Amino acid sequence: MSDRPSPDDGLSAADVAAKYGLAVSGARPGLVEYVRQLWGRRHFILAFSQAKLTAQYSQAKLGQLWQVATPLLNAAVYYFIFGVILKASRGMSHDTYIPFLVTGVFVFTFTQSSIMAGVRAISGNLGLVRALHFPRASLPISFALQQLQQLLFSMLVLFVVVIGFGSVPGLSWLLIVPVLVLQFLFNTGLALIVARMGSKTPDLAQLMPFIVRTWMYTSGVMFSISNMLVGRPEWFIRALQVNPAAIYMDLMRFALIDGYGASNLPPHVWAIAAFWAVVVAGGGFVYFWKAEERYGRG
Repeated sequence: MSDRPSPDDGLSAADVAAKYGLAVSGARPGLVEYVRQLWGRRHFILAFSQAKLTAQYSQAKLGQLWQVATPLLNAAVYYFIFGVILKASRGMSHDTYIPFLVTGVFVFTFTQSSIMAGVRAISGNLGLVRALHFPRASLPISFALQQLQQLLFSMLVLFVVVIGFGSVPGLSWLLIVPVLVLQFLFNTGLALIVARMGSKTPDLAQLMPFIVRTWMYTSGVMFSISNMLVGRPEWFIRALQVNPAAIYMDLMRFALIDGYGASNLPPHVWAIAAFWAVVVAGGGFVYFWKAEERYGRG
C-alpha cells in the first residue's frame, strides 16, 4: 500500500462532500429548483387527485353522487335551522335566500375540504413519502386539486338551484372563473400550511374540524353579514366581510344570484380576494418548502 498522503487529508467530511459535489440525501432543493421539480410532476399531481376523487366514494352505493348529495343535505339542514327556525334570511326574499345559502355551503365546503384533506396530506401518506423521492408539496396540491374537481362537478347542481329560483345566466356568470382561480390558490396555500403543521402534530387533524366550524359560523354562510349585524360598529362588520371565506362566497353569490347586488360586497372586494390568494398561496408554499427535508422522518 502507498504511504503517499491523500489530497483530501486534513479536510472535514463536509469539505470533501463539497469538493466532489456530493449532497445530503433528501436535502431541500432551492426554491426555484423546487418549483421546477413540481412542474415536472404535474402529471402525477393530476393523476393522483383524480384517483383520490374516484376512490373517495367507491364503497358507497351512490358513488360519486355523494359529491353533490353531501353539500345539498348540509344546505337543507342549515335552511331548516337558520332559515326556518332562526329566521336568518332577514333582508332577503325566499327566492334569494335559498340560492344564497346553497352557494355559501358549496363554496365554503370547497375550502373546508381542502383544509381537512391537507392536514393529513403528509401524515396520512407516510408510506408514499418514505418510499419515493418527489417534491412533497405534490401531495397537498393534489388534494386541493381534488376538491376543485369535486366542486366543479357539484356546481352543475348549484346552477340548477340558482336558475330554479329565478336567476338568469348572464355576463356576470363569467366571474365564476376568476373567483374559482383565486379561491383555489387560497385553498392550496392553506392546504400546504396545515400539511406541514399536521406532519409533526397528528392531533391537529382532530382539532381542525372545530376550528373550521367556528370559521364557518363567522363567515356568513347561513346569513348576510351586513343584514344580520345592522346597528353594530362599521369596523366590526367590515372585519367579518373581508375574511377570505366570506369574500369568495360573496363574489360567487354576486356572480350567480340576480338579487344579490354589489351593495352586499365590501369596498375593493376584488383587490382583497387577490390579496388573500397571493399572500396565502405564496406564503404557504414557502412555509411548506422550508421543511421539505423533514417530511416522513421520525
